[in-house]
This record gives sequence, structure tokens and C-alpha cells, in this order.
Amino acid sequence: MKMTRAELIIRGRVQGVFYRQSTREAAIRLGLTGWTRNNPDGSVATVFEGEKPQIDQAITWCRQGPPAARVTEVEVVWAAFRNEFSGFHIRS
Repeated sequence: MKMTRAELIIRGRVQGVFYRQSTREAAIRLGLTGWTRNNPDGSVATVFEGEKPQIDQAITWCRQGPPAARVTEVEVVWAAFRNEFSGFHIRS
């Protein structure tokens, strides 16, 4: 299976609604590595690394988010797999 990387910016009501924690749980469930963090502009940045089908599932999840979130946009940039993470973490 092809390993890849996706870098996301998620916009909408995505801070203060457990978006990062829920993203971490989804990533771990899908076997992905990477990180997620709040951006100063109110968006959330996320990097997923792993197999493309699982990343596609994670992106689909990000378009919805947890129940209290209201996602208006998910920007995705595909990049080369770097294998730089040992797990999935929330960054501050």
C-alpha cells in the first residue's frame, strides 16, 4: 500500500468544540500518524501520514468533525511521505 502525507487546514467553528481531540482519536483508530493544532486565525491545522485509503477516510471525517463543530472548508495539500512521526499528537 502506498504511504503518503496530507496537510490540512480546517475552517469553520472548529476551536473549542473538541475538534483536535476527536481528530486524534480518529487518526489513531485509522492507524495514522501526525499532529493537529489550533491556528491563531481560528482554523485547525492537521498533518496525517499513512496509507492513502485511511487518510481519505480521515479527510472525510474532518469535513464533518465532532458534533459541535461546523466545518465550512477543508483545504488539503498532498505531500511526500516523510515517516517523521511515532504517533498522533495534539500540538499547542
